[in-house]
Amino acid sequence: MGPARKVLVTATNYSELCQEAKALFESKGWQIVENRFGRPMTFDELQQRIGDIDAVVAGVDTWDESVYQIAPRLKIIARFGVGVDNIDVETARRHGIKVINAAGRNANAVAELTLGLILCALRNIPALHQSARQGFWDRFVGEELIGKKVGLLGFGNIAQKVARKLSGFDVQIVAYDKFPNLAVAKQLDVAMVSSDQLLQEADIVCLLLPSLKETRHFMNRDTFARMKDGAYFVNTARGALVDENALHEALTSGKLTAAAIDVYETEPVSADNPLFRLKNIVTTPHTAAETYETYRNVGLHTAQSILDEFEGIDPPKGL
Repeated sequence: MGPARKVLVTATNYSELCQEAKALFESKGWQIVENRFGRPMTFDELQQRIGDIDAVVAGVDTWDESVYQIAPRLKIIARFGVGVDNIDVETARRHGIKVINAAGRNANAVAELTLGLILCALRNIPALHQSARQGFWDRFVGEELIGKKVGLLGFGNIAQKVARKLSGFDVQIVAYDKFPNLAVAKQLDVAMVSSDQLLQEADIVCLLLPSLKETRHFMNRDTFARMKDGAYFVNTARGALVDENALHEALTSGKLTAAAIDVYETEPVSADNPLFRLKNIVTTPHTAAETYETYRNVGLHTAQSILDEFEGIDPPKGL
């Protein structure tokens, strides 16, 4: 009998939040190497661990040629989430490494935070929370969600759940998608429109597109300029979709009333990011998918997919 197979888990908090998935690996005799840094692992840290690893449950670390070259046993990378923009999928394929994700497993969590960020931006909830805790009695006149037109840039799993959750708020919903699901749009009473029409008409624009080469800086000076004056902007997708300098200009010029973002061009984000000096922005640290339910669902999905791949039982479809 050969040595135990090893899985490197670079997603954080695995022992605390993915106990069932960890137990599943251990029941099959796998050895688990965990990320104990509480952040994405660097190349040097991966280099010290990847040489005898058979599979990876990947967080948002960078997976590219430089890593694949020193990972002779690696057969599969299971992304602990949906976006694979941190993984060079084509190069992985050339190295015989399968890449899969957990499509749909975190959609509800992200959709719920998207809704929460909309309300926070409209009513300035985080700032009022801090003010009240300091003993102040500040007033802030915000806006109500009722009657607003909400635009969803992207209409995949997450956006569809956002639309469903917004249906009880008496709003009008429009969406743009390169490959629109017209049947679901009709079911959810969502009007599919062009990206230009959405930007021009929506009171609240929610960015929910995938992060691809062609969508990098989808929101830039030109697209922010096309937005309705005084609109709100929410991003729970990926930081690379937004030119942060252009967002800063839109917020300081008054083009946008406020923004709420969970993701950044560079992560972890630096404390000196100019956006953090603005009063009309709500920020969270890429935490949209961080729920117990998501960790359980994604943990079990990625673990079972890896085990299936090695046991030849209905192996998961690669990207």
